[in-house]
Amino acid sequence: MKKKKVRTASGVAVCAIVVMTLLVMEVIPITEAVTCSPVELSPCLGAITSSSPPSSTCCQKVREQRPCLCGYLKNPSLRQYVKSPGAIRVGSSCGIPFPTC
Repeated sequence: MKKKKVRTASGVAVCAIVVMTLLVMEVIPITEAVTCSPVELSPCLGAITSSSPPSSTCCQKVREQRPCLCGYLKNPSLRQYVKSPGAIRVGSSCGIPFPTC
């Protein structure tokens, strides 16, 4: 005779707790969809073209667009702006290292 495995409520609860703990600890990464649009970086324009520090909004946008930076570097129309000294300075000020693609 084959024995049927019976799932207990406590076993399911323990499994759910383990999964939630892993999610909170970020062992299982959760990704959000990012819409790659260089226009999203417009709050950084002043900081990139001058020596003024980036705003918190600028840094937030740079963090959001970080997954897109390699794509921007591959685009001949955008590469010169992303590699500009001002853009590199803003990224560094925001704690975002220059991407290695």
